[in-house]
Amino acid sequence: MSKLYVGNLPFNVDDMALGEWVSRAGFRVQSARVIMDRQTARSRGFGFVELAEGEDTAKAIQTLNGTALGGRTVQVNEARPERPRSGGGGDRGDRGGRGGGRQRW
Repeated sequence: MSKLYVGNLPFNVDDMALGEWVSRAGFRVQSARVIMDRQTARSRGFGFVELAEGEDTAKAIQTLNGTALGGRTVQVNEARPERPRSGGGGDRGDRGGRGGGRQRW
């Protein structure tokens, strides 16, 4: 399975519309996901499409990159592998949970 990055999406495009756009170009879509901003619940203007097994990623990029979707010219590339997320808090060790270092009174 191969994954595409699709950028410069119109803000009104949702997961279903993105998947249908790729399907209409002749590719079988496993999944499509538009990335949403957590705070505003609005599209961030890019998404990812996983092509079905056996689909040619290079051909999909060549076919879709630079074409129009909702009045905007989209950018299509092979998606980079996801980076592992940092856990955020983690173990605070011997700091006693106060933020570490010196104590300020």
